[in-house]
Amino acid sequence: MTETQSYGKALPDQVDRLASLSDAQIDLLDDIRGHFTERVALEREYATKLQLLIKKISDKKSRKMSALVLGTEPTKAWDDNTVRQSTIDQAYSQFITSMTDTAMDHLTLADSLSMQVADELKATSKRHEDTKKKQVQYFQKVLAERDRTYADRIKYKQKYDEQCTEVELYRQKQERSADDRHAERAAKQYEQQQADMQNSKNVYLIGTAVANSVKAKFFADDLPAIQDEFQELQTQLVSKFAKIMIHAQALEGSHLERLKTRVAAAEHAFTSISPAQDQNLFIEHNIRSFSAPPDWVFEPCGTYYDTPDMSVEPAPKVYLQNRLTRCRQKLEELRPVLQSKRQEVEKLGKLVPAYAQDHSLGNVDEVSDGYLESHHQLTSFATSECILTTEIETISQALNGDEGAQCPHTFKSASFSIPTQCGYCKSTIWGLSKQGKTCKACGISVHSKCELKVPADCPGSQGGMPRGSSHPSTTSALEVPSSRTPSTISTSVSRASSVSVTPTASSFAQTDSSINSAEEHLPSARVVFDYTPTSPFELAITEGQTVRILEEDDGSGWIKVGDSSGGSGLVPASYIEVIADEPVSAPPSPIVPSINRATKPQLGPKKKYGNLYDYQAQGPDEMSIQEGQQIELTNGPSGGTNYSDDWWEGKSCPSNAPNHHFSFSEVTDVLTDSSYSAFIGIDSSGKKGIFPSNYVEAVL
Repeated sequence: MTETQSYGKALPDQVDRLASLSDAQIDLLDDIRGHFTERVALEREYATKLQLLIKKISDKKSRKMSALVLGTEPTKAWDDNTVRQSTIDQAYSQFITSMTDTAMDHLTLADSLSMQVADELKATSKRHEDTKKKQVQYFQKVLAERDRTYADRIKYKQKYDEQCTEVELYRQKQERSADDRHAERAAKQYEQQQADMQNSKNVYLIGTAVANSVKAKFFADDLPAIQDEFQELQTQLVSKFAKIMIHAQALEGSHLERLKTRVAAAEHAFTSISPAQDQNLFIEHNIRSFSAPPDWVFEPCGTYYDTPDMSVEPAPKVYLQNRLTRCRQKLEELRPVLQSKRQEVEKLGKLVPAYAQDHSLGNVDEVSDGYLESHHQLTSFATSECILTTEIETISQALNGDEGAQCPHTFKSASFSIPTQCGYCKSTIWGLSKQGKTCKACGISVHSKCELKVPADCPGSQGGMPRGSSHPSTTSALEVPSSRTPSTISTSVSRASSVSVTPTASSFAQTDSSINSAEEHLPSARVVFDYTPTSPFELAITEGQTVRILEEDDGSGWIKVGDSSGGSGLVPASYIEVIADEPVSAPPSPIVPSINRATKPQLGPKKKYGNLYDYQAQGPDEMSIQEGQQIELTNGPSGGTNYSDDWWEGKSCPSNAPNHHFSFSEVTDVLTDSSYSAFIGIDSSGKKGIFPSNYVEAVL
């Protein structure tokens, strides 16, 4: 028997041509099925129509056999004798000869051919077409996953270049402010930007290593495996085709005993079909030169000179240490899944040939489909392992054993209904649409983008603070009488429901873009004055334009914004105003201080309150109030006192509203001593906003 060569080894990177070969094979089955369908009718009319059918099938053979045997673009010279070396061509030719000699047939044979041959060919052709489409889709998926790592590398390179440019910007800014009161802040900004640039560089180097690793795995493992799967599918198809045709000829032999010798010749020809011999012939005429793409290397930025060494300065080192810990955790989660999937593939791989040899065991097609599906999943998991392993090796080599305190924070996504200071960069975290993260062990709150920059020295993990203990994130910025000053402002942590799902390969290997996905939720602002830039680091804006706030005012009076066309730069902070977040459907319920609801007074609709103190709005969702002004609470499940225990909702009252007062304690005695209560209202101009509840008292 002819030894089978491997498509994966002999024909590297020719998946498209292998798919075309499968199409040609499927086309062959469709042609033969069409032949038998027509022959059923022709057999009833005997030899008069049979000759026409013979001519038609011969013409199809002459047009398509070369593509079926040698492919559409053979690299080696060929002629008709080359095509005749194919066992399929030989069997096909003998079949036509036998059909020419069998000009007479009867209806019984026509009925048998219709039910046992034509229908079976149709089912086989459809199944193989569906399987081939899945295989092609899987190849496109693997290719897309590979290209995604390529694209990530390019994105990291662009981010690195941008950070290098930003370093130069802040350097110039530091020079301009060298003699004024912002010099120290500018120096800190410059130092922080250098750290961010170094982080971007490290991410870029990691992305380059990952892209190289995935590329090597793709060409060494994934691509050959996919091509070998195509080869196996083609072997199954050709073998199935041969069996059907053998059966068809056996039917003719039983019904046409006197034509037994002719039928036997055709039967012998189809029996002699050798998928391995035909595949070797295809390989011989489609060998092309191939070399794998070269590895990527570090490319210095055009505006900032640097070396390809990983940055292990204090700030970038913390980021690398945290990323290393995360990768190791993901790898530990992945390996049991990967081992289980390998065992599953190995077991199914043994079942396929067993079921193919003994049909009494079950349906070999179902086992084969299960094997291919499991193998595809294994490939995806293996790619995730490759990515994680590469990141771990790259970071470990750079850290050289210095992996930090190994007491990581247990950060969970958190929502901040009022401004809260980030424990790392000291800027503000605010709003449901711009979430940060809070450590459940020590209570520190940070931006999502700052999570991996915080040193892994959580006091809660070290025993310094019990897990779950409260940790005040900020103190109130409102100036209220000392008898009513709140002590803390609590942040609310989102409680996502835990759903048990089957892990996917992409859930283990997270890219830097997924780690910092929260950065995409940026607040918007409206431009109130035109501004013309005076340097290349500033951005032109026009009145009424909507922009995204990329970096808030750090005290210098400038804000970095981005416009809809992709441009970004600095603009004066006084030239824009923040747009309040739009309502979202079904927001997560915040965690509020425990309150005895049974004793809380039920405030009816249209309840009015008088202001005890002046309050100046601190944000776009707040409202300013003056002493003596009256506020009317709104209704609804989220209005009035239902908004939260910290903020209430209402609107300004007419000037002739009743003036009977309740004592302040009658309204607030259900609140905890450390709670910070406030109302939300609509001022005289119609603008809804929030204001402290302990600035008001109830009136009738």
